[in-house]
Amino acid sequence: MSAPVIDRAGRARDAVAREAWGEAYALLHARDRHPDEALTPDDLGALSDAAWWSGHLDESVAARLRAHAAHVAAGDHRGAGLAAWWLHYEYAGLGRPAVAAGWLHRARHHLDGLPPCPEQSFLAWADAEEATARGDGPAALAATGRMTRLAERSGSPDLLALSRQAASAALLAQGRRAEGLALLDEAMCAAEAGELSGVFTGWLYCLALTQCMEAADFGRAVEWTRTAMEWCAAFGTGDNPFRGVCRAHRVEVLDLLGEWTAAEEEARRACREVPVDCLEAAAAAYCAAGDVQRRQGRLDEAARSYAHAHELGRLPQPGLALLRLAQGRADAAAAGLRLALACQDARHGPLARARLLAASTEVSLAVGAVRDAADAAAELDALAGDVPLLRALAGTAAGAVALAEDPGAAAPALRRALDLWLRLRVPYEAAQTRMLLAAADRAAGDEEAARLELAFARDGFEGLGAGPDARRAAALLSAAARRRLPGGLTAREAEVLRLVAGGATNKGVAGALVISEHTVARHLNNIFAKLGVSTRSAATAYAYAHGLI
Repeated sequence: MSAPVIDRAGRARDAVAREAWGEAYALLHARDRHPDEALTPDDLGALSDAAWWSGHLDESVAARLRAHAAHVAAGDHRGAGLAAWWLHYEYAGLGRPAVAAGWLHRARHHLDGLPPCPEQSFLAWADAEEATARGDGPAALAATGRMTRLAERSGSPDLLALSRQAASAALLAQGRRAEGLALLDEAMCAAEAGELSGVFTGWLYCLALTQCMEAADFGRAVEWTRTAMEWCAAFGTGDNPFRGVCRAHRVEVLDLLGEWTAAEEEARRACREVPVDCLEAAAAAYCAAGDVQRRQGRLDEAARSYAHAHELGRLPQPGLALLRLAQGRADAAAAGLRLALACQDARHGPLARARLLAASTEVSLAVGAVRDAADAAAELDALAGDVPLLRALAGTAAGAVALAEDPGAAAPALRRALDLWLRLRVPYEAAQTRMLLAAADRAAGDEEAARLELAFARDGFEGLGAGPDARRAAALLSAAARRRLPGGLTAREAEVLRLVAGGATNKGVAGALVISEHTVARHLNNIFAKLGVSTRSAATAYAYAHGLI
């Protein structure tokens, strides 16, 4: 080879080593078109990587096919097996599962008979994911164990971090939450510290963010989403295929945090950025944008966002059902949720089902199906365990059902739920819970507490731009002000005064209210002091004059 040719080859390989993928793509693409510069099998693999990072997916597949053929021709089974696995991965992303399955089978054909080698880690990863999908926990853990041993033998930080993430996913699928999250944290530390290559770092961020949200670990989701976006902004030049996917996860976090303007803008950006092999991320972003628009009263825009998500293959529930409820189509809302609950399986994680059950509780109560609401709330309570986000959802649902069945029993569950929402810093759900708590307080006769909750709820909704909810809270607050008792009387004192004005003795009042006569006497002393009267007859006259009778 001439010196200029060698120089171009060296520059291309240097760009690959630096993960300067735009530069590497340009150099390798130019070399590939030059008649005197035949690319080696490794160069073709690098060209495929660079094309993938640069958004040229068809070229990536074409180069990978050539790399596989070149490795086969050279008798390199490890190289051919790795190229075949990558083709399986790329075809799966492009929505061609049959072709993907064929290349995975070919990867096994190349690698299964060889002594232990790093490339076999990818086969073990595929085995673990397949076992998890069919619910075979022991097989999934066995596969991740093989993956870890191969990774440790290879000394590759990339493979070791990925094996820990895979083991974390298998443990979480079996409900072994503490063990799974501990392994996930260990894998993510390697990514955050910059110890991994770009593609493995991107994989880990995308997989970890999905795991955190599915497992309803909101604290980890907030933390790792922020770190992922910082990495996406800093890594490489030009396109980063992981940026749109990570941004779609960020939208879900911003939505829960009540940062709705930012969430909607990030959703638009995510939909522009996600590559064609990750359209489910765009669908999730459309759903989150629809949720913001629905709660702000922009129902037509929300309907369009949910339609876009549906077009991309995602059932936009429970958002679509809650939109139908807001449109006055409660029966359609209930039918949509029944279908979504029937179609969902364990792969979607506990948070997805919890949201469906919470919405089902709300819609069932709206149509008067209290028994159905109670059943949904009971399933949600059983699902929640000790996970704060799920416990908050379950407490709100249980309190809403109690308001319909036994209002006096609603306040404890609602207060626990409100405390969790406030600690999680999730403002919209906190304001919703305050609305329910105001109703519970009013049912218990504590009008002052009810007015406080309504005022806090109104302020919370107004800060978020949740117009319909803010107007409802303001209307209830105005009605509560009109119901305010004269003379500074409490609700219990007003009850005592009404009974006294009706001719009841202290003993009669005590029996009617199930309190002691001593308590009645104390209430009467307070009533006389507040009204500036000294006799029962004067208090009775006040009650009639101020409409308390």
